[in-house]
Amino acid sequence: MLYFRGCTAREKLPGIQEATEKLLKSADVDYHILEDEKCCGSVLLRTGFLKEAQEQIEKNTEILKGETIITSCAGCYKTLKDDYEGLDVIHISQLLNQLINEGRLDVSKTDLDVTYHDSCHLGRHCDEFDEPREVIRSVANLIEMENVRENSLCCGAGGGVKSAYPQIASQMGKSRIEQAKETGCETLVTPCPFCKLNLENDDLEVLDLTEFLVKYGDLDEGQ
Repeated sequence: MLYFRGCTAREKLPGIQEATEKLLKSADVDYHILEDEKCCGSVLLRTGFLKEAQEQIEKNTEILKGETIITSCAGCYKTLKDDYEGLDVIHISQLLNQLINEGRLDVSKTDLDVTYHDSCHLGRHCDEFDEPREVIRSVANLIEMENVRENSLCCGAGGGVKSAYPQIASQMGKSRIEQAKETGCETLVTPCPFCKLNLENDDLEVLDLTEFLVKYGDLDEGQ
């Protein structure tokens, strides 16, 4: 398997990469990374730079074809799955759920209450709602927010909004944080580095799904 880290986890939130690799090693998953990994082209596509995006897609396809690709980022997952052709792609939440169900990743249930934010790219765009929730439920009690699944509120970070309209992105993030706080939970979990980056705040602990599992899953010491 090839672990495709994505620009945000690779450059801005290295804790996500560290947590992901720890989980892969704990489950004895044979994987490798690209030391010279390039952007998947998602932001170019979403902001209208189609020629540049296509050039990036063509270059990456030559490198990625024939691999089973694991992604940290929901945006990378959607892009590699839907905008490229012929790639075998799995989001880390799907793989973690499989590993837990197979007993390859031994986690412990706690009494912790957490809430979950559906990323637009993984949720509405790719119809992946259940597997991240199953991973969370293997460790904690899931308390849903008011708007979830297909009706989830966007965090405000995707589609170039955070770069072009940072005030709008900030306002959208604050709206989602308020919904999370209304659940009474002190921890918010998301499957997307973009979402984590925009939802981070002083009132709630915001964790990527991989970071959450490493911190609260009480991984078996023998792994």
